[in-house]
Amino acid sequence: MHDTARARVPAQTRKVLRHSVRGQVLDALRAALVDGELVPGEIYSGPALGDRFGVSATPVREAMQQLALEGAVECLPNRGFRVLSRTPRELAELAEVRAMLEVPVMLRLARSVPAATWEALRPAAAATAEAAAAGDVPGYAEADRAFHRRVLALAGNDQLVQVAEELHRRAQWPLPGAPRVRRADLVADAAEHAALLEALAAGDLPVVESLIREHFAGAT
Repeated sequence: MHDTARARVPAQTRKVLRHSVRGQVLDALRAALVDGELVPGEIYSGPALGDRFGVSATPVREAMQQLALEGAVECLPNRGFRVLSRTPRELAELAEVRAMLEVPVMLRLARSVPAATWEALRPAAAATAEAAAAGDVPGYAEADRAFHRRVLALAGNDQLVQVAEELHRRAQWPLPGAPRVRRADLVADAAEHAALLEALAAGDLPVVESLIREHFAGAT
């Protein structure tokens, strides 16, 4: 009777549950990348990571394949996954591309979006400040992306938001051998969000542009 009951579970339900596990593992792996727990150059096996997260190797492999598509790891047949190394030049190039993409958009938004709308984004900026004060590097990375995502969403271009977030995520992966991000650096980075909102609400275009470029140049 119990076997029959299990057999009647809809395939779609099983798929949703499996997708949920994969999503949770993917989030955990992304956080481990940002926090430096997954070391650039090191090779990790699906079963070993599965044991770490208390799941089978299958959702780990699926999550790692997504990370491979994002350029974070490479798949090594019969060995596992190697975390790819970044270079200072790559990070500088990412900052340049992000600025090329976001600066014109934010300047346009500063000219057209009312001050009250920017005021409504203060909780998003505050969330970055809270994570920074706690020294929570993965939490800060997530809150940082959420803040930029909400700002860019005002442009009404979903493709822009998607591309910008992908670039932002890549920019958050640490350099090989880099020390863990200091809480003071996170706090300073978060403070730039509040300053940016002030400049956007005031329509101060030179300050908006300066803040964005400096923010990307020193991106955490």
